[in-house]
Amino acid sequence: MNRPAATPSAPHHSAFAPGPLVLAGLIVIAALTRLLPHPPNVSPVEAIALFGGAYFASRRWSLLVPLLALLVSDIALGLWHGADYAGYLGGISFWSVYACVALSAVLGFGLRGRVSGARVLGYSLAGSVLFFVVTNFAAWLGSPAYPQDAAGLAAAYVAGIPFFRWTLIGTLAYAALLFGGFALLRQHVPALRAQTV
Repeated sequence: MNRPAATPSAPHHSAFAPGPLVLAGLIVIAALTRLLPHPPNVSPVEAIALFGGAYFASRRWSLLVPLLALLVSDIALGLWHGADYAGYLGGISFWSVYACVALSAVLGFGLRGRVSGARVLGYSLAGSVLFFVVTNFAAWLGSPAYPQDAAGLAAAYVAGIPFFRWTLIGTLAYAALLFGGFALLRQHVPALRAQTV
């Protein structure tokens, strides 16, 4: 009795894709560095948003993961600092930061498939300016220290200028670590070499 010739089996491909977990891990680790001592506004907030927007294939995850990572770090900061931090949680400044993260993740969509040092620098500058504009507007809107008129708004922006330098330093440093670190990982892990993962 003749048996049918065996057909070569298709190569086995794992359904597990490590890319999204690697991205999420890098973003959460960066967000948790907010627990370390640092100068005011030297933070990964803008960088994690741009990074998520640039690399998550799912636009939903590119928004959710940075926001959730930020929330985890805020909860940890709240537990660490207690009542001193609780006043920030849920306030207008809190929501303005989360709005900046969402907007910067959308801004990061412009880096998809086009990541380069010059582009990351430009988008980091844009994200830092966005953060300055939105959060200082919120500081004016939510603080009795500023009159609710054009002069009060101008005063809020002037008061924020010394902190802008630190925002810029933090965004550039964390963007270099995230984008540069991920580029190095992709050289050694073939599964991460797709433009978005």
